[in-house]
Amino acid sequence: MTDIAPILAPLVRRLLGGALPFALEAWDGSRVEPDEPVGARAATAGDRRPITVVVRSPDALRRILYAPGELGLARAHIAGEIDVDGDIFDLLAVRDVLGGSSDHVRVGPRLTDAAAIARTMREVGALGPPLPPPPEEARARGRRHSRRRDSTAVRHHYDVGNEFYRLVLGEAMTYSCAYWAPGVDSLEAAQAAKHELVCRKLGLTPGMRVLDIGCGWGSFVIHAAKHHGARALGVTLSPEQAARARQRVADEGLEDRVEIRVQDYRDLDEPEFPAIASVGMFEHVGEGQADTYAAAVTRLLAPGGRLLNHAISRANPDDTAGVDDRSFIGRYVFPDAALYEVGQVVTTLQRAGLEVRDVESLREHYARTLRAWVANLQDGWDEAQRLAGPARARTWRLYMAGSAVGFEAGRISVHQVVAVRPQAGGESGFPTTRDWLAEPVTGRV
Repeated sequence: MTDIAPILAPLVRRLLGGALPFALEAWDGSRVEPDEPVGARAATAGDRRPITVVVRSPDALRRILYAPGELGLARAHIAGEIDVDGDIFDLLAVRDVLGGSSDHVRVGPRLTDAAAIARTMREVGALGPPLPPPPEEARARGRRHSRRRDSTAVRHHYDVGNEFYRLVLGEAMTYSCAYWAPGVDSLEAAQAAKHELVCRKLGLTPGMRVLDIGCGWGSFVIHAAKHHGARALGVTLSPEQAARARQRVADEGLEDRVEIRVQDYRDLDEPEFPAIASVGMFEHVGEGQADTYAAAVTRLLAPGGRLLNHAISRANPDDTAGVDDRSFIGRYVFPDAALYEVGQVVTTLQRAGLEVRDVESLREHYARTLRAWVANLQDGWDEAQRLAGPARARTWRLYMAGSAVGFEAGRISVHQVVAVRPQAGGESGFPTTRDWLAEPVTGRV
């Protein structure tokens, strides 16, 4: 039979809208070299083997035909029908080479490509009916952002296995942007520096009550109690996270100061808190739910109290907030999620009666954090596949590497927004200068 790769190459060039920027290898072992290699590897490769996209099965073409756009490509990759041999960041550089910094670079085939895909499938003997999606795909059911559906969406992302997350996140067990303060060169220290920055912005003092909405594995509440003497309540929708967080609290001897609950923040019925942290949780609130979230945190915040909202944000205020349900991220990573532009976050909090006092971008910090997570995953690749399965490992590598590139290119950002609930008479209780950050934040752990 004729070699497969030379037959596939023209189709790939059409789908990419340009030259073939990587080597292409087919399931029969045939190979086509790149037309114009891209990425860091190509720039320094010399005689090294270029990055290669391997089409391991004709089923990949069926995925792409029946799910035009990035979803079909994602399904094929997660199912192991398309793989990458080489640096994942080099492959992702193709996006910027083809479309610059635009948010609207086409990823994957369009409906108008269907005829070309079908012709190629017929030529290589790959025609067939649609395949079921990989079992790792989330198909949320029920009323969007009901408590049951939100709980299911959160568990889809976080109940992948605590040991898998420990491998990726390191000993810090913190799943949000670290703070690479001057002199901080390890992921664990950078996460501790982020916790310290949050504590400083909240003005924590010994005995102060602090609420952590979306507490994850408990790293922030442990830091707040251990280093600032705070009394902390952390809530999460993930039972696996809560179990590990409680164990970590016990290991630190902080059970008298830290409580962990599996509870929806909307159901909290507590005395008002002088400090609330929401770090990496707002993304799960969802499109159209920001006002509900703002009303809830305002209700829980005492007059004069401070809220720190740390969340990934869209760069373009004209984009819709919701993550596309037919995208790779929407189906495999963050179902029902939403990213708001930071100006919309500020407006929403102030509409709820809070006063925004401080906004800080940590965009470059998140890019570096994600690259550290990808390095951890790559270093422990065999163990990651054993813990979470090959499909999950491929999913997390693609999503984290793609996110790192997005932060570096400025397509997405992350902001810490500090707001206060004004006291009677309009007093904010917030410092009028930034002297409160004069002392360098370090990564004490």
